[in-house]
Amino acid sequence: MQAVVALLGALLGGSSGPGFVALSDVDATIVQDVRYASARNFTGRPVAGYEEPVCLLARPAAEALRRAQRQLSRRGYGLLVYDCYRPQRAVDAFVRWAGDAGDQSAKAEYYPRVDKARLIPEGYIAPMSGHSRGSTVDVTLVALPGGRALDMGTRFDFFDPLSHTDDPRVGVRAHANRELLGRALAAQGFVNLPEEWWHFTYRPEAFPDTYFDFPVSIASVGH
Repeated sequence: MQAVVALLGALLGGSSGPGFVALSDVDATIVQDVRYASARNFTGRPVAGYEEPVCLLARPAAEALRRAQRQLSRRGYGLLVYDCYRPQRAVDAFVRWAGDAGDQSAKAEYYPRVDKARLIPEGYIAPMSGHSRGSTVDVTLVALPGGRALDMGTRFDFFDPLSHTDDPRVGVRAHANRELLGRALAAQGFVNLPEEWWHFTYRPEAFPDTYFDFPVSIASVGH
């Protein structure tokens, strides 16, 4: 059934994202570091579907991030997004990468304590992603001014139980920073995925049953 939904999303999405916006048009002060548009990610190469390093989101999610940014800025913090909308073709590329036992180039940096063959069975890589529905964001905190990323205990996309939001082993400071991020986003309607401190979904989702596959580019939202 999910495969049918994914195909429907691709057909509905076509080459553009109905109801999607570029985050920079909603709030240009939120820092963007879209890793999958570059080689600075666990695959070691730009990921299929990321034509530009931009954050696209369903409008309600983008507006909620803007509200969170305004509240955080009053306390000397800001948001930095690593990923937003993710086309289904990118998710498919992650699954193919996870199945390539011969490519272990990212192991030391991203999954030093987990066998690559376990990344899919243990849920670190999945064949479907909420990111493809347009209301999920991977995000961290930065200190203002300057934009220095706060210590969160692990890097983004670290495939390890240490990335679980409530894992106490990351230390007091990192745990407090995770809580600060979680509270700021929860106040605006975001729900955290407990296994990933950086992963939040705005609810209610604009497209709860549709997995889109249009490319990540400004042109996809009508610019």
